[in-house]
Amino acid sequence: MPPSTTTIRVRYAETDQMGVAYYANYFIWCEIGRVELLRQLGFEYKQMELEHNCHLPVVEASCRYKSPARYDDLITIETRVSGLRTSVIKFSYRLLCSRDGEPEPVLLADAETVHVSVDRNMQKCPLPEPYLSAIRGRLEE
Repeated sequence: MPPSTTTIRVRYAETDQMGVAYYANYFIWCEIGRVELLRQLGFEYKQMELEHNCHLPVVEASCRYKSPARYDDLITIETRVSGLRTSVIKFSYRLLCSRDGEPEPVLLADAETVHVSVDRNMQKCPLPEPYLSAIRGRLEE
């Protein structure tokens, strides 16, 4: 599956006094990548909630930090679906940064999140067909 890519810039508010991004922000950046991947598939997360009573809470998250992100870095978030079952979806992320003097982008972190499809009452349910088909189609590319 080819990755969806999104670019963001590290804001001052996301860093400590040394200009290094706070570790928990990486999960926020993963969410940005995930929402944009869904948008590139032709739908919005809020549409899933409102029209199909489908929510995707995170049930597992991991991040392996490789290099610190710093204030004003331009970060590329590569997001892909790495696993799909009827009511479970797994996303994988690579966060990269191009820096002066580096011939290749620097890998900042590798991350994964696992989500379960639930309804408004937090009861597990199958991912609605339009989304399941779109995601399966992307996996087959």
